[in-house]
Amino acid sequence: MTLKVIGAGFGRTGTMSLRMALDMLGFGPCYHMENVLLDIQNRVPHWNATLDGSPDWDTVFDGFNSAVDWPVAAFWQDLMHHYPDAKFILSSRSPESWCDSISQTILTSLTNSDEWPEQQVEWLEMAHRVVVMHSLGGKVERDSLIDTFNAHEAAVRANIPADRLLVHQAKDGWEPLCEFLGQTIPSDPYPRSNNREEFFELIAQNSAS
Repeated sequence: MTLKVIGAGFGRTGTMSLRMALDMLGFGPCYHMENVLLDIQNRVPHWNATLDGSPDWDTVFDGFNSAVDWPVAAFWQDLMHHYPDAKFILSSRSPESWCDSISQTILTSLTNSDEWPEQQVEWLEMAHRVVVMHSLGGKVERDSLIDTFNAHEAAVRANIPADRLLVHQAKDGWEPLCEFLGQTIPSDPYPRSNNREEFFELIAQNSAS
């Protein structure tokens, strides 16, 4: 099994909905940050090794056909070369709405280390390295976030060949996604998930488990 579809979009760009959509189209299981949260002991060491310069991609994604969200999006360049036949989806939204969303969800969690549940510390430390330090360059002010988001999207568009890349917003729905992947449009609506309330509910559920 090898990755057929890889998400290059930052978290909070509809990645959970995209994950659900890929599962529905037969490209599952789809790797997502939730998989890391649900298996901290086994999956976090893989990403710490990757951050330290020793990735083992085939082990990280063993058993998965697709992958989206962070930590995946932080390493899209490496993955583009490691999986030369994979297609890429840049999940996107307006930079301003993304900035508002990440500031009120992910960054709220990652920048308040005094409130980290003990059983999630290892995961949150890794997530902080991936998101805040690796992807955002340690800069979380609004103007810097927007600049980083725009630069990331521009780099993805410039470096991934057009025939391997789809830029997709959740509001675009099934049609462009299915055309890109060569799939029939499902009868069910395009999935919508992971609003701000669901984000914090997920974190709370796993801190209590």
